Amino acid sequence: VYSLPSKKLVVLQIRSPFIKNKYRPFCQTLLSWVKSSKCARVIVLSSSHAYQRDDEQLLGTPLRYLLTPDLEKAVGGLMQELNWKEMEKVAAYPGINDTEKVLHIPGGGITKLLFTESCSKGVQMAVLLKFCSEGDNIPDAFALANYLNEWLQLIKSEVNTSSPWKVPSSWRLLFGNGLPPALF
Repeated sequence: VYSLPSKKLVVLQIRSPFIKNKYRPFCQTLLSWVKSSKCARVIVLSSSHAYQRDDEQLLGTPLRYLLTPDLEKAVGGLMQELNWKEMEKVAAYPGINDTEKVLHIPGGGITKLLFTESCSKGVQMAVLLKFCSEGDNIPDAFALANYLNEWLQLIKSEVNTSSPWKVPSSWRLLFGNGLPPALF
């Protein structure tokens, strides 16, 4: 858990998978804490498998957003101004019934459950997500951070700098040690 009191910001980073059948109680407990703590809004940064995109999702930006109805009232217009793309719903029964659409976030972990529970509990939540492939996802993390910053303006974006974000020291060994030069 990280906090930045000057921005009234708390960040909860979940880095491990959930034990089977424990993700629903976790989501319920987390949303209870959000409500009891009187958090103004929740923003979930997540991903979805790039290889499971439909034709429409292959075009344009790999970034998408979702807003709960309560947050849509407050910031929906801003998302339109930013020209952001809302996460598309997909056919519930492709080829059989293409008119019934559902939210589908393959590879998104608890994202869909958190979002749907927030919708029903009146929690103001935004989900910002990026379609990602396996491998080095550091550029994807920066893209999501920039996407969030485009909306909330947490830090000033400098045009001339390579990246305004501080890289966590734990990322240095993300893929282990490099190959010894003696091999080549």
